[in-house]
Amino acid sequence: MLNRGLVPFALASILAACESTPPPVAPPPPPPPPAPTAPVASATPSASVAPTPPEPTAEEKKKAKEARELAEDRAKWEEDNKAELARWTPELHATAKALADKTFPNAKAAIQAAMAGAHRKPGAAERDKYRHPLETLEFFGFKTNMTVLDVGPGEGWYTELLAPALLKKGTYLGTSADPNGPPDVRGTFYGQRWKAFVDKAPELYGKTRTVIVDGKAPKLAIEDGTVDLVLIMRGVHGMKNNGTFATWLAEFQRVLKPGGVLGIEEHRALPDANPDESAKKGYVPEKWVIEQVEAAGFKLGGKSEINANPKDTKDHPEGVWSLPPTFRQKETDRAKYAAIGESDRMTLKFVKPAAKPAKKK
Repeated sequence: MLNRGLVPFALASILAACESTPPPVAPPPPPPPPAPTAPVASATPSASVAPTPPEPTAEEKKKAKEARELAEDRAKWEEDNKAELARWTPELHATAKALADKTFPNAKAAIQAAMAGAHRKPGAAERDKYRHPLETLEFFGFKTNMTVLDVGPGEGWYTELLAPALLKKGTYLGTSADPNGPPDVRGTFYGQRWKAFVDKAPELYGKTRTVIVDGKAPKLAIEDGTVDLVLIMRGVHGMKNNGTFATWLAEFQRVLKPGGVLGIEEHRALPDANPDESAKKGYVPEKWVIEQVEAAGFKLGGKSEINANPKDTKDHPEGVWSLPPTFRQKETDRAKYAAIGESDRMTLKFVKPAAKPAKKK
């Protein structure tokens, strides 16, 4: 018989057990589907993948290097030209005008006055001790009433001396590349640099005659037999490298008067040097130069050692351009090359023979 007293107790126990039992746990969610795998690359590249560009050729690398160097040279010159134009104050123009108005008793006095002139670019006079302009021009027989052709005047180092000296009685001509040529051609840059030089001081250079010439196929727009003196200052190696030396010599023979002088100052290679190789370093053998010029119909009129430099060993990594004023290696061994000074140079005077009288019939 059920004990009535136990019923309430049993009922309470059952209810308590029901309350303490945790609710059923929900099953875990199913795992996510696997990520799609990338397709295996085919051995053949798809059309959307750009192929690797080919390695530039040696010629392409050379052109890229030349373009980079031209851009650097142009940028440096533009900066230097701004400073040079700023230097030409009204006071300097007045000083230049006074020099231009002077009359000199002889060529020596005219060159000395120009050498002392304030118009010369900063640093130009410092090179007189290497280039001996007065002695060099005297050796060539320079006179103030001459017509002088300066071949490749560069940045005008000799122009600063010759143009004022010739202003009253003579004529100064300087060759130049076309300043209106293609902008990516170095010759165009040189032509623009020359034009800017001449234009900056009309007092001194206003009567300068610029002769535009293609350095790869030289032809001078000058009448036959009208020039007294042709000067090539450190330019023969470039003519040799371009294969145009003989063409230039034929032009000089044509434009010079009978008895006219061809004056050459040039970096001198070792006597046994191969000119084909040494010219790439800026040097040519003296004997070779004499042979070439005499073969063109000139006669050697004299040799001078005024521009010799026995310190120049002629074996520099960048050739003659390791030396001042270029210092192509920049700060590398700069003190060493400054102590050497400018290059060892030959100074040669050639004469165009007088025309032989015609035989009487």
